[in-house]
Amino acid sequence: MKVESVSIEKLIPYARNPRINAHLVDEVAASIKEFGFQQNIVVDSEMVIVVGHVRYMAAQKLGMKEVPVSIMKVSKAKARAYRIADNKLGEKSQWDNQLLHLEIGELEEEGYDKTKTGFNEEEINNLHATMARLQEDGIDGEEQGDVEEADTNATIGPYRFVIERGEFLEWIEEIKQRVGFDKEAIVAELRKRLGV
Repeated sequence: MKVESVSIEKLIPYARNPRINAHLVDEVAASIKEFGFQQNIVVDSEMVIVVGHVRYMAAQKLGMKEVPVSIMKVSKAKARAYRIADNKLGEKSQWDNQLLHLEIGELEEEGYDKTKTGFNEEEINNLHATMARLQEDGIDGEEQGDVEEADTNATIGPYRFVIERGEFLEWIEEIKQRVGFDKEAIVAELRKRLGV
């Protein structure tokens, strides 16, 4: 797909865009201002936006006259499907909170404004607090030197299996929200869930 610089006035927002995202315009505008226009707006052959409605609105807000555009020459059905898929597939990704914690921590050490990542102060503080609690409880596996690993090994008696790290951290956090942060209460909840 070829990237072209196109007058913003030529672009046509898709009238039936099912994604509600106008509330993100200010954040995306700030991101474009900070990092530049790094993701093209994708349009069909009639210049109707397929992907990039928020970037389009953010560019308008910033007073941009031209934006980078990729023209997708496909059927209307395929453009419709891609429009939905692009939004839906993004929802399915998860954060590895431990790696995110490390990345944001390094931004803080470098003096970079961490809120330019799209996370607000409260979200960042909650992330750091959660990771600190997990580390205090020895749940993050740091003692074994596997902080960089993406998965967690679970052992129950003679059975050993792998749990995706993001899933594991969400599961532990859900247990802690339910029973508190006391190690004995967590163990009791785990025993209850295992039926032992």
